[in-house]
Amino acid sequence: MNFEPYPFEKLNNLLKDIAPNKEYEASTLTIGEPQFETPKFIQEALCKSSSQLRKYPKTTGEDDLRAAQREFVTKRFGVELTNEQIIPTFGTREVLFNFPQFFLFDKKDPVIAFTNPFYQIYEGAAIASRAKTIYLNLTPQNNFKPEIDESLLSTCNMVILNFPNNPTTSTLTLEELGEWVNLALKHDFVLLNDECYSEIYTDKPIPSLLEASLYVGNKAFKNILVINSVSKRSSAPGLRSGFIAGDESILKEYLGYRTYIGCASPLPLQSAATAAWSDEKHVEAAREIYKKNFKIAKEILDIEIPKATFYIWLRVPNSLEFTKKLYHQYNVKVLPGEYLAREDANGTNPGKNFIRIALVEDEEKTRSALLRIKECLV
Repeated sequence: MNFEPYPFEKLNNLLKDIAPNKEYEASTLTIGEPQFETPKFIQEALCKSSSQLRKYPKTTGEDDLRAAQREFVTKRFGVELTNEQIIPTFGTREVLFNFPQFFLFDKKDPVIAFTNPFYQIYEGAAIASRAKTIYLNLTPQNNFKPEIDESLLSTCNMVILNFPNNPTTSTLTLEELGEWVNLALKHDFVLLNDECYSEIYTDKPIPSLLEASLYVGNKAFKNILVINSVSKRSSAPGLRSGFIAGDESILKEYLGYRTYIGCASPLPLQSAATAAWSDEKHVEAAREIYKKNFKIAKEILDIEIPKATFYIWLRVPNSLEFTKKLYHQYNVKVLPGEYLAREDANGTNPGKNFIRIALVEDEEKTRSALLRIKECLV
């Protein structure tokens, strides 16, 4: 198996021989990791439950955690799930890597499609599953939304969407998501939406694929799955708490598979995660921080504020050269867009001539870094 180096490894290699300008404070805007303290009540729940380390956690997750996640889905999306329609997970990265392997294991000549640019775990899962990959390109020409080619989709066993999207920041409406649900039913492929940025919205709440499934009458969520996480919403990526929800028949088999891979979350983490999933006030506070950062970005870079995520997907003349220049002259690190995408069959890389900027710092550091980026663009 030939796995591609991770984007950050490529970035380190790109910049390894470049000396940054020490007149500026170093600013790293590459990784989608909130640089804010995890709320105290979550930390306290973790500390209070440390004695539970003496116990093995269950693969199914504790009842309190599953109940908190179900309540989150109900309150946020108006969707009521049964216990059989949701599985707590150790974050979502492990799910995105092992679920395709589980699902595609017995498929002859498996085919998987996913949005391009993408979170690299999708590609890793495809490689590990020995699956043919179809890229759903997100470009300015299609408003960073995946074009629908039914001749290709009809060959797929599985399609992974990612909306709100990392890195392009694009979103799909309830109606657009509903169209994808109908395609999954029509062509009998499993449709999974990675919704880890659903709570980082700047105006109106972003719809879930689960809502869209109900919207088009697929009340049993046949062929439909979503994942979500507290990493972004609670500034708690180290908590590793997520879930996969949707089609009960698929999840029943997947739960059996999960008993073998040893990815049950430690009980103290589950207690802290239960507290995080059960509270919305801290999420509202986080959204306000990101809104302020986007207002600063609009003022400095004259961008259109996206509907969700904490990224800027910024077009530049040459992303690799710009990234090197920005680091050398202004001591700011960003991520070249082509590292987050792949060339399609036509030789087109939809990430080329873009950079991803993660607005995960406080207002002062954000303003300083963005002013340097603006100066570098001149």
